[in-house]
Amino acid sequence: MIPTPIRQVLSTIQTNGVQALLMGGQACVFYGAAQVSKDIDLVLLAQEENFSRLSAALGALKAKRIAVPRFDPALLARGHAVHFRCAAPGVEELRIDIMTRLRDLPPFSTLWERRTVIVGDRDEEFHLLSIPDLVNAKKTQRMKDWPIIELLVAIHYRENGATPCPDWVEFWLAEARTPELLAELVQRFPEQARAQTSRRPLLSLAFSGETEALRTALDAEVRAEQAKDRAYWAPLIAEFEGFRRAEREGS
Repeated sequence: MIPTPIRQVLSTIQTNGVQALLMGGQACVFYGAAQVSKDIDLVLLAQEENFSRLSAALGALKAKRIAVPRFDPALLARGHAVHFRCAAPGVEELRIDIMTRLRDLPPFSTLWERRTVIVGDRDEEFHLLSIPDLVNAKKTQRMKDWPIIELLVAIHYRENGATPCPDWVEFWLAEARTPELLAELVQRFPEQARAQTSRRPLLSLAFSGETEALRTALDAEVRAEQAKDRAYWAPLIAEFEGFRRAEREGS
């Protein structure tokens, strides 16, 4: 069941015509990869009309910016997030984080085209990042995100494995995070797995049954993605600290 405050915020966003996709912990909850989160993370279409609709929705939620940076499309385009806190009855203290750009993910138009639409028990629609896109968005330096990635891939395979399509097979082979699932995948889809070995060399270890070596290679993948995430955020964090100093000095 969707908590009432979450439902209220998402309904307000949709009622105001905001084109946005749910991501982060709340999206994981929708997919069944339970992750406790009190925040609502949204990736937004970066268009002036959409920003105006967002402003109306935030007004209805009595949401105020709570941290730097300020709401600025140029800053959002560089990868920053803008944070708001709701004060309307029923959603008090709920936080909304807005982004328009995600590391290593395609433009919003592509994300929207392959989104997941979930219909609630009141016939309302909830628009989420697809599981493959959510998996890529979760590849962060935080260790707590990696078990969630593992679970999301497993859920996607469990729900679609009986009727696989080429794109899904490619996704499973590219993102599966346990030796057991990888071993099953390469046995079931050997041709596709061999074709992907050049892009993900550890698939050859799944073919040969070298479980411990495969675990080591999977750990190395995590460390490499964490390093990429740290490198991506380093200049943004430096910029963020500058915003914070400027706001503190101006107050």
